[in-house]
Amino acid sequence: MAKGTELGRVRGLGSAHHGAGHWMKQRFTAVGNLVLVSFLVVSLALLPSYDYATMRNWVSGTLTALALALLIVSVFWHARLGLQVLIEDYVDHTGNRFAVITLLNLATAGGAMFGLISLARIALTGAA
Repeated sequence: MAKGTELGRVRGLGSAHHGAGHWMKQRFTAVGNLVLVSFLVVSLALLPSYDYATMRNWVSGTLTALALALLIVSVFWHARLGLQVLIEDYVDHTGNRFAVITLLNLATAGGAMFGLISLARIALTGAA
């Protein structure tokens, strides 16, 4: 039998008072992804050809490189937010939850950095 009153047993199990901010970040990144992917699709459709030289020159453009960098950051941030909610809901043990969220943070940061470095290498050597 549990000790304490009903209120004492449920205290601390309610809202952590940060769910609304998390929800807003998820929505902002979703809208950002929609806008940036739309730009990507339209600008790719307007290219005269899809050979290597054309694509390299396209990526080396300032607006395109900026949009792709923002897309990389936004997609990885959006994925991290969504997967964090999934982990918090379905991983019960606190130690396991901490370990999985830590791995998630490392994986998303690593993926975003890999994408940004790859983009920078292409964009900065594309005009040559």
